[in-house]
Amino acid sequence: MEKVTVGSLTIAYEEQGEGEVLVLLHGFCGSSAYWENVAPLLADSFRVIMPDLRGHGASDAPLGAYTIEQMADDVALLLEALGVEKYAVLGHSMGGYIALSLAQRYNSRLSGFGLVHSTAYPDSDEAKEKRLKAVATINSEGITSFIDGLVPGLFAPKSLDKLSAAVDRVKELGYKTPPQGAIGAAMAMREREDRRDVLSSAPIPVLLVAGEKDGVIPPERTFTTDKEHVAKAVIHGAGHMSMYEEPQRLADIIKEFVSGLQ
Repeated sequence: MEKVTVGSLTIAYEEQGEGEVLVLLHGFCGSSAYWENVAPLLADSFRVIMPDLRGHGASDAPLGAYTIEQMADDVALLLEALGVEKYAVLGHSMGGYIALSLAQRYNSRLSGFGLVHSTAYPDSDEAKEKRLKAVATINSEGITSFIDGLVPGLFAPKSLDKLSAAVDRVKELGYKTPPQGAIGAAMAMREREDRRDVLSSAPIPVLLVAGEKDGVIPPERTFTTDKEHVAKAVIHGAGHMSMYEEPQRLADIIKEFVSGLQ
């Protein structure tokens, strides 16, 4: 794992392969390791860069609430430090919110972008309340208890027994999230903007990927536009974690999309 200091923050990242740059952004309480089964399937075609987002993995985790814009700026500054001028970016769940912010504010640097089990909708009032409950749980019970409650709901019900090792792996990665990082990111998601217009009006190609059995962000929350520049894919049988549930299928979808950008 490599590290780069951008501004006052140190960002860790993994990199595989050569060629056109593809940036993969992980979800809440994950890390670059979320892509461990998918990146090798893409690295024969692309230079795949996977950051640990602010507050996660081996990157710095400042105290206080974060913003999605801050987290997107971190990614943009990392790529600038690496000398990357043009790239495609795909974000899983929270990473998708960051990809949308990049698409809105750094559009000229992107060749295309996409959401994987993510949405351009803002948090509902109910979801905002759940963010506060998450923060309260982390503060009162610790990150391990929070992750134990979070992770099973990320997988399709049939995956829980069939892929028990993957469930344990996602928990293991989650346990490593600094509590203040999880809290900062939860508040960032709570306050994020409605960016459905970013999807519908994007001047570059967009990919939307949904899990048929996703209990966190169902397909109808992902597929919010029918514009011609937007490609859509449903991964049958997958929940919110297709990178572990159906890594080959997800890699094939990503490869087809990014190859079409070149």
